[in-house]
Amino acid sequence: MRVHVFGAGGGEVTGSAYVVESGKSKVLIDCGLFQGVPNADQMNRISERFTFRNIENVLLTHAHLDHTGRLPILAQRKFTGSVFCTEATAALTGLILRDSAKIQAGDVIRVNRRRQREGKPPVEPLYSQQNVEEIGARFRSVPYDKAIEVAPGMEGRWIEAGHLLGSASIQLTVIEQGKRKTVVFSGDLGRTGVPLTRSAASIEHADAVFLESTYGDREHRSFKETVGEFVEVVRAASDRGGKILVPTFAVGRAQLLAVLLAYFFRKGSVKPFPIYLDSPMAVEASKLYLKYPELWHDALKEVVRERPLRQELQKSKSKLCVTPKESQALNEVRGTCMILAGAGMCNAGRILHHLRNNAWKPETSLVFVGYQGRGTIGRRLVDGAKEIRIFGEKVAVNASIHSLGGFSAHAGQSELLNWLQPMASKNLRVFLTHGEDRSREALSECIQKHFRIKPELPKGRETIEL
Repeated sequence: MRVHVFGAGGGEVTGSAYVVESGKSKVLIDCGLFQGVPNADQMNRISERFTFRNIENVLLTHAHLDHTGRLPILAQRKFTGSVFCTEATAALTGLILRDSAKIQAGDVIRVNRRRQREGKPPVEPLYSQQNVEEIGARFRSVPYDKAIEVAPGMEGRWIEAGHLLGSASIQLTVIEQGKRKTVVFSGDLGRTGVPLTRSAASIEHADAVFLESTYGDREHRSFKETVGEFVEVVRAASDRGGKILVPTFAVGRAQLLAVLLAYFFRKGSVKPFPIYLDSPMAVEASKLYLKYPELWHDALKEVVRERPLRQELQKSKSKLCVTPKESQALNEVRGTCMILAGAGMCNAGRILHHLRNNAWKPETSLVFVGYQGRGTIGRRLVDGAKEIRIFGEKVAVNASIHSLGGFSAHAGQSELLNWLQPMASKNLRVFLTHGEDRSREALSECIQKHFRIKPELPKGRETIEL
């Protein structure tokens, strides 16, 4: 058996893709998009040589674009297999890929205008909406915790990963020449004690583990402490009477914040005010979260059993903003309110319009609840910029700015170690992927110290013999 690492290796954090090959079969684990790296577009354009022609099927850990974003390219290459994943992952992946195709179509129009002026030929997007629908037709839903045949001689089992609605680690058992070998692909692991999703489940056995290491070099601030800080920030912002702008990711983070605020309204911790979810994608994702209550954390189930949190949001006159007209109408809203709008790093989306209209007002509060990449407007604001440029216009920054680092959906170092512990044995092979080299190296040292296992750090495009 061999595992080919075609993404998220060699210090890469995105583009997750592994081909698992036995004497009988070949399957692909995830097919993610490379993001935020030099030559990402070139890396994402799978060469004719690397077409996955012999892949029987695809197995997905979860819906995020860095794990699913190259799937429609398989449809272009006439892929005829199945894409196995949990039902919730299938639903969210469709939503995310349709949005990705829409963004690409818009980006290509702008790029080709420039190329035309430069006398260069036009370029095509990575894939189209038709490709998204074609690959979507090949999805097959699987239950949690039940082994199913995913290819001749291969059984897969999806186990709760606690990262996102429907997320899972995949335990792949390969039967070859009368022997059984079990390889676990962690996918992205979530944090414990976050009230929106269930915590990652334990896995008792593996011969090899491919473990994500996104935050392998650090711990997050505790979720409880972060929530306490969030409450204080919201209270202070409410006293100022201005808008509270929260750049947020549409899937996961927006839903978590809405749930927390509704709970605070119910308990009287925060005086109610309107919350505006200003993102068509976040609105659709919220509907999917409501569709799968069995995947919620037990604490959230208990709160909702008392009465639905939607009642608190209705009482506070909160609204879903889908159309551009509904978004523009928020400019006229007076008094305290919270606007949850994409994109999470202020590099695109409706949040830019709200920043242009409100960042110069001293009563405005900007609350960042996620990582801000270098070069983004969000990073400049967090770093204390007194002026930003939006749509070519200079905007003064007089708003108060707050950055809350404990809302990450990724496991921190100790949570990664705790997840690995039940599988740890002297014969276990551990491969650290999906992390920068400093994260992988720090986590490797901890694993050696705790379990006396020396992890391997695969290079990009490496083939591993098991």
